[in-house]
Amino acid sequence: MNIIIVGGGKEIHFLTKSFISKGYNVTIINDNKEDSKRLAKTHEKAVVVNGDGTKPYVLEDAGAAYCHMIIALTPKDPDNLVICQISDKMFKIKKKFAIVNDPKNVKVFKKLGVDTVISTASIISSLIEQRVSVDDITNLMPIEAGKVAMMEIEVKEDYPILNNELKDISLPKDAIISCILRKSEAVIPRGDTGIEKGDKLIILSLPKVQSEVLKVIRGRID
Repeated sequence: MNIIIVGGGKEIHFLTKSFISKGYNVTIINDNKEDSKRLAKTHEKAVVVNGDGTKPYVLEDAGAAYCHMIIALTPKDPDNLVICQISDKMFKIKKKFAIVNDPKNVKVFKKLGVDTVISTASIISSLIEQRVSVDDITNLMPIEAGKVAMMEIEVKEDYPILNNELKDISLPKDAIISCILRKSEAVIPRGDTGIEKGDKLIILSLPKVQSEVLKVIRGRID
């Protein structure tokens, strides 16, 4: 699969590593020359194009004609929409993903043909409404336009789950600990897997149970 990612930020690094590990071909478009140089050094297996992703000729240079999926991650909603529209109309790219800063733009993007639209503001707002503190959450990523949330939580010494086995932790039915990052290793947990101090738990859950999950893990919500 050929994938184009337009934009910058930490998300690009995570996505690029993930896609390359799956054997996909990744091209990054970034409009900052210095950032482009750093990206090229960091991700040697990816192709980095320095240019404005809203310009058709830049997308063409990046191989949009042979692209299967494009992800628009720029900080400007109008730019992300333009990128997706050009990708659809000119290059017939089937899968289009976009980040929006203004939640009101989600419906607009979808009406205009963007397959998946993710509003980071809506996700954060949802957490606040549930009185969920994000102090101990190092990563929070919405999946499928916010239908599923992925959290990374580091286990501290005062957490009630410390030294417990997974089978003894009563998470809500709509949540699961999918992986444990322990020092330099990734552990796929089983029922008899113990929880140690410093473990980073990768938790998948529905947004509605995030507050319950944190209460079980941390012993408190806020």
